[in-house]
Amino acid sequence: MRVVVTGGAGYIGSVVTEMLADAGHGVSVIDDLRTGHREAVDSRADFHLVSLLDFDALTTALRESKADAVVHMAGETLVSESMTDPDKHYRVNLVGGLNLLDAMRIAGIDKIVFSSTAAVYGQPDESPITENATKKPVNTYGESKLALEHAMAWYERAYGLQHVSLRYFNACGATEAHGEFREKETHIIPILLEVALGIRSGFKLFGNNYPTPDGTCVRDYIHVKDIALAHLLALDKIQSLPQRAFNLGNGEGSSNLQVIEAAREVTGIDIPFEFAPPREGDPAVLIASSERAHEVLGWTPKHPELVGMVRDAWNWRRAHLQGY
Repeated sequence: MRVVVTGGAGYIGSVVTEMLADAGHGVSVIDDLRTGHREAVDSRADFHLVSLLDFDALTTALRESKADAVVHMAGETLVSESMTDPDKHYRVNLVGGLNLLDAMRIAGIDKIVFSSTAAVYGQPDESPITENATKKPVNTYGESKLALEHAMAWYERAYGLQHVSLRYFNACGATEAHGEFREKETHIIPILLEVALGIRSGFKLFGNNYPTPDGTCVRDYIHVKDIALAHLLALDKIQSLPQRAFNLGNGEGSSNLQVIEAAREVTGIDIPFEFAPPREGDPAVLIASSERAHEVLGWTPKHPELVGMVRDAWNWRRAHLQGY
């Protein structure tokens, strides 16, 4: 199969590209490199420097790819920024996403696996969260992702689009070749590792008064390799799936304080931190039920241990002190 990966120069996209190539698929990457890194693109993939907002260039790239399917991972992801600059998130995530769907139609590509998010659920009424839980995002990031999920359902009805939305919980870990590095980092694990490396002086932990056992946010962490595996399984089964959305998580939560302890254990460094006010739009607890992915996709996380995920991230970061 030939697959286009949008956002293939980003963290998760680079790992998905790597694993697609490992599995023998032909891969083309589309990325505008605003937040991604050209060095992160697997050498076996074709590369197109194209923005989702440039419809003509996007259509040309898709036509040239001669692809059978798209894995759509490009987009804005900063929750805090989505609250202060909603225009940016709607423009890139929704308008850019619609551009992609329309360009796919012109290029004759009718299959897409979409990188969605647990943020579509907002502050959930149930835990673990199932795919049928009420969708009530508490930030523009989640709202913009959910809007494209809705659009794909209507495109299926009108144009026969075959689509799958994979709702990630918290991605972490690394392969030997690809890991998590951003110029503007907001994720807890890479920041903690930069503190351990002396790149940062300390860590600010947002909020310690949530309704959780230790007062800090609880999240479901999932290894990036397990996320990538789910994409391969979804592509393989996309023509026969009875459902169109799947949660990807381990089904267990770790608090921010537990993540700090895991980072201390892996690095052997007493990483300093201080509490800061909570961020707007952060739910207290997000834990996935991934039973549907297990039953329908045949997907089971192969790397479920938090310490192991942190260790993989640490090994990659130490080998790439300057990032990409």
